[in-house]
Amino acid sequence: MHKAQKRQKFGACGLVLAATLALGAAAPSTGVPLPPPPRRLAVPAPPVPPAPGNPAPGTSAPGDPAPPAPGDPAPGNAAPGIPEVLVRGEALDPQAGPLDTPDQALPPLVYQPSAAEDRLEPVAAPEGAYRLVEYVPQSEVAAEPGSCTAKAGPYQKQIERWLGLTVDGRQSAADCAEVRKFQQAQGISPAIGFAGPVTWSRMQFLSARKNPNAAHQCPVKAQRVACVDLARQLMWVQTGNKVTFGPVPIRSGRASLPTRGGWHKVYWRHKNHWSTIYHQSMPYAQFFDGGQAFHAVYHSVYTSEGSHGCVNLGLDDARKLWDALRQGDGVYVWGHREGT
Repeated sequence: MHKAQKRQKFGACGLVLAATLALGAAAPSTGVPLPPPPRRLAVPAPPVPPAPGNPAPGTSAPGDPAPPAPGDPAPGNAAPGIPEVLVRGEALDPQAGPLDTPDQALPPLVYQPSAAEDRLEPVAAPEGAYRLVEYVPQSEVAAEPGSCTAKAGPYQKQIERWLGLTVDGRQSAADCAEVRKFQQAQGISPAIGFAGPVTWSRMQFLSARKNPNAAHQCPVKAQRVACVDLARQLMWVQTGNKVTFGPVPIRSGRASLPTRGGWHKVYWRHKNHWSTIYHQSMPYAQFFDGGQAFHAVYHSVYTSEGSHGCVNLGLDDARKLWDALRQGDGVYVWGHREGT
């Protein structure tokens, strides 16, 4: 790398790092820098819900509102015409990391990582980083264990249909009991039977496991293709009709900075990518369009607001995707994340 290039500092998912020089403390055996752990920031107070269809960047704290309800409004949530804001169903952790990533639009400064650098594995995720925490009405956050909400959630009809219940969009004691049973089996908390976005996303993931491309929306090619379904917030890799990785849940771009659709190609891979502007790591980054890339995040992908354009995965999923793709592989993106 030229000296002039080393002096440049770029941000994550586009405005890129000062090569490997910004990776952190040196490894004792090889002298190669280790990636720093994710920055720990105090969680701000829950923000005012953004305007529908265009959430403001940088406000994705645990208290953010969930995506707007699809279809019919859910009955019983609040006064007529005033939907109750949904929040993560747990008390805020002042030590929790940021729930956002500084993905940008510009391409990174590409270079060839050394073999020694590529042997280093990104730091592990904090314990409990990927817990499935449902978004529930504020009044239900402190619900007693074993309680059952009488409020209908924004995905009441979809979840009733998935569970084989009477589809009427109204929460009954029987409905709540069945939803609670599913939530308990899947490790979703709080398991109070509220038909929220995390429960519905989990159901879509389970439905897609056997044949994620059943609707034939991802083109079938002889070569590897990474398929990104923005509507279901899922991605997988297929070669021909054979799925070789996934499907796994993802978090794509928000309304103001959406993940770009259409055909792309993996053009640069950087296992220990690090943003020198935003001081956040982007483990297992695989760039496919400008500054947009697949990469891991150190928190749940089930957040109410999308990324700044990248396709976020949990650390284990991003590590497996790193092994499943190669430079030059095709990436096909279609659909729209809800709210975009």
